[in-house]
Amino acid sequence: MNRRKFIRNATVVAGATALPSWYVEECLAQTAGKYSKSANEKIGVALVGCGGRGTGVGNAAAYYGEMVAVCDVDDAQLAKAKVKWPKAKAFKDFRKVMEQRNVDVVVCGTVDHWHTLISLAAMRAGKDVYCEKPLTLTIDEGKHLVKEEEKSKRILQTGTQQRSDPRFRLACEIARNKIIGELQEIDVYLPAGQRLGPFEKKPVPNGMDWDMWQGQTPYVDYVEERAHRLFRYWWEYSGGTMTDWGAHHNDIALWATGFERSGPVSAEGKSLIDMIPGGFTAASEYKLEYVYRNGIRHRCRSTTASAWNGRVVDPDRQQHGLRLTGTNGWVWVTRGDIQASDPDILNTPLPSSAERLYKSDNHMTNFIDSVRSRKKAICDAEIGHRSATMCHLGVTAVRMGRKIEWNPKKERFVKDREATATISRPMRKPWDYSMV
Repeated sequence: MNRRKFIRNATVVAGATALPSWYVEECLAQTAGKYSKSANEKIGVALVGCGGRGTGVGNAAAYYGEMVAVCDVDDAQLAKAKVKWPKAKAFKDFRKVMEQRNVDVVVCGTVDHWHTLISLAAMRAGKDVYCEKPLTLTIDEGKHLVKEEEKSKRILQTGTQQRSDPRFRLACEIARNKIIGELQEIDVYLPAGQRLGPFEKKPVPNGMDWDMWQGQTPYVDYVEERAHRLFRYWWEYSGGTMTDWGAHHNDIALWATGFERSGPVSAEGKSLIDMIPGGFTAASEYKLEYVYRNGIRHRCRSTTASAWNGRVVDPDRQQHGLRLTGTNGWVWVTRGDIQASDPDILNTPLPSSAERLYKSDNHMTNFIDSVRSRKKAICDAEIGHRSATMCHLGVTAVRMGRKIEWNPKKERFVKDREATATISRPMRKPWDYSMV
């Protein structure tokens, strides 16, 4: 994107979303010359997981290079990818992708329970990785990724793209610089999940490797509603909207507290409605509260006023987003909007001595810049791991319907055998760590 077009687009966005003019001008000054597409180095991109979201982020990565490989266990998804990128080689086993010498970066857009193994395989093969959120299925998986990123010196970007949105960054800078006073409370609202079922078993579609799709998870007969977009409403493969949207809004809450490489010390939650037997297994409606070591209370609750994809269902009720409340005011931020209890909170420029956060205004651009510079991406493995850990803690508290205590430094539960058992899950062979 050339600078003239970037300025034009930024001006339109700023006018529509109430970003203060001083902040827009600051962003433009800092990004001058950074949005040009470099022709000096052609990056070979591979996409693993060719569904809707995977194709979207794959397309963003391919802008900076060339899509040279596509991979999916479902022939139907693979065929769509080949139509879009006819020159790319097609594979059904991601391990073959890692053998391709012309692959520099791997975009992982698969279902959640495959994120870790694919990312590990890519880094061990010398590839950099852009992995969709949540980064992991379990807390233990995140530990493996953090260690591998450090060992291999590869770049890993977690797809929590709200960290590359200036609205969310500004809200966190306001909180961390105490423009609203001492941060005391955080209220996060996530779209409620789907509550449907029971579902019928069906024949596996031709061309789909259902065994490999399930991977490490317990084998079950094929149910259409388990696959593709609806997978996230099954606890076996994900954690509902707690790990889907929670990986975004709770991640921003974590950033605002300054504990983004640590986490809360407790979580207490419960499900607000029983799930339908034979249907989705991840809680659809829930509430919980996290507490940090400095006393900040972080409430998180589902809202049925927002659809699963963030669309407005009922404009008269609470929409998804988060509110940061301090002793002297509050800031509300969500996609496309930022507000404050007092206009001066937003309109007054931050002082020159203010703490400024990692700046990125385009998540994929930041990843590619990191690939070229070897500087860590804004959402590196540890950031993605800590963000996912917060989600997993929330899921565990809601499923258990009680309080759990967590030691973020040691990454273990405090005297709680039941909760400790959730740090990892049994991995069905051969789809375990030994395969990569």
